[in-house]
Amino acid sequence: MELVLAFGVVLLISVSLSGVAARTVLSTALLFLLAGALIGGGGFGLVEIGARDPLVTSLADIALFTVLFTDGQRANLPALRQSWRLSGRALGLAMPLTMVGIAVPAHFLAGLDWPTAFLLGAILAPTDPVFAAAIVGRKDVPLRLRRLLNVESGLNDGLALPFVLIFLATVEHEPSELGTVGIELGLGLALGIAIPVLVTLAWRLRLLTAEPRLQALGPLAIAVMLYAACHLTHANPYLAAFVAGSALATMDKVAVEHFEPLGEILSEITKFAALLVFGALITPERLSHLGLGEWALAVLAILLIRPAAMLFSLGRTALTRGERLTAAWFGPKGFASVVYGLLALQSGIPSNEAVFDLVAVTIALSIVLHSSTDVPVARALRVEPPDNLPTGKAGPDKSD
Repeated sequence: MELVLAFGVVLLISVSLSGVAARTVLSTALLFLLAGALIGGGGFGLVEIGARDPLVTSLADIALFTVLFTDGQRANLPALRQSWRLSGRALGLAMPLTMVGIAVPAHFLAGLDWPTAFLLGAILAPTDPVFAAAIVGRKDVPLRLRRLLNVESGLNDGLALPFVLIFLATVEHEPSELGTVGIELGLGLALGIAIPVLVTLAWRLRLLTAEPRLQALGPLAIAVMLYAACHLTHANPYLAAFVAGSALATMDKVAVEHFEPLGEILSEITKFAALLVFGALITPERLSHLGLGEWALAVLAILLIRPAAMLFSLGRTALTRGERLTAAWFGPKGFASVVYGLLALQSGIPSNEAVFDLVAVTIALSIVLHSSTDVPVARALRVEPPDNLPTGKAGPDKSD
């Protein structure tokens, strides 16, 4: 109950300060991360959570699934077709370059052997722009930039998983079972398309009609069914979530419009809960043994490797210089890296603790930097944050 109480208190504070956060470098994501660190074993010790606790894995898994399902609804089939050239560069060129770019300093600076170094690169390759809400969530930011970041983050989570599993098996000296990985990706793709398509086609029957106040629950039901089906069949849930959101937006725009407010709230709640729990894992004991090389690796991964890979991949495109720089900077590490880092920790490989510690430090640093720079970057793009936010003061009664 201490964790539940802490979540409620921090949620209330974050909501109350969200107007300030929308105009400044203050970040609600950062508030939850810091609150988790304070209530965890490295702070006041109010809650005891270990990295192997099922709660950590479950929350990160649900949060990532929810965010991807919601993000996928911003990328219907026409949008994917229009943005595929840019997204293809980000996924096919920038992502592998980032993976290799992290593996090299991981070997020479952190002292990891090459298979483990490439495992770390695969874990930290996915991006998660939910910590850049002022960019991705603003309709007055250039559409092609929002689509690029959204599609990239939505698809690279699932695409990174095969590499994580392959390098993990290599470190464990076990067969990588590429066939199994391919089947899981294929099942995720198939379920992500089949379930929303079949449901939306059924909704076109005259017999099946939903009253307005319940229409938002239709897409929620699809998400719940898909999540359960993926875990029952061992399909890739992250690829399935994004594809399902995209398929739903393509097939039934009305359902997506009704679900959007609820989906945004659900993704925010799960994201904040996962951040609170993840923050509790960041303890002085976990950070104190990291040397200069490990800290340098985390800094390089965020400040140099990802930006350089993205700028190279977006060279000679129609994007403006400001848009390319923004796309290069906003490559935050998020829930996919948390989930994959936990896979490495629970695998029992020789360097599992070292890999997870490097992942945790990089993600924490990324959250601090990216979630506190979205508003300044939005201003640089000439997108001003909202000024007419409501307050708690009672307004005049218009009924008189």
